[in-house]
Amino acid sequence: MSTTEIRSGAASDTARAEGVDMKLEVVVIPVVDVDRAKAFYASLGWRLDADFADGEGFRIVQFTPPGSACSIQFGANVTSAAPGSATNVYLIVSDAQAARDGLAARGVAVSEVFHEQSLGGRFHADGRVAGAAPDGGTYGSFATFSDPDGNSWLLQEITTRLPGRIDSGVTTFGSTDELASAMRRASVAHGEHEKRTGEPDKNWPDWYATFIAAEQAGTELPV
Repeated sequence: MSTTEIRSGAASDTARAEGVDMKLEVVVIPVVDVDRAKAFYASLGWRLDADFADGEGFRIVQFTPPGSACSIQFGANVTSAAPGSATNVYLIVSDAQAARDGLAARGVAVSEVFHEQSLGGRFHADGRVAGAAPDGGTYGSFATFSDPDGNSWLLQEITTRLPGRIDSGVTTFGSTDELASAMRRASVAHGEHEKRTGEPDKNWPDWYATFIAAEQAGTELPV
């Protein structure tokens, strides 16, 4: 085989690999007491997907947060990572305060909503400032909580994605609450649109749809 053929074959393999979707499906969380961890994550209202054991010391438990395409797994003989070493695992929400209050209502020890004093402050207690982001900016409001082993979770409020973060042709919502929030924001923006035009918009459903899709994709919003 010639050098050219080898290079051509390698390039083809690379092209095929780059063309395959790689979707994050599961994050492994290291815990000490599997039953304790199972009870905790069940108390959050997360969906229990599996609890399998082989009778020889192996056990695996899987939960999925509401509206999430990614799940977590923990168990016995699942990972050699130190319990509690999964830190600041992100949970994206459309309303940080509502998500925080929902967890608190379930008896979870969760922080108050905060924003960063400076970039990276979300990861350090002394870099957090009480209250939501002053301008209500997307990506700027947080809350945090931990499981019984010390694995920590970081709620982050995202209402509008930065450009290029998702396929601009795809608009999806993880829950009816997220869709309702998007519709409320579209309603406010549409009210401003009608003020500018000075007349009622008979095609408001189309305007709403355009606004919601553009907001989620991080592209230019309609005016």
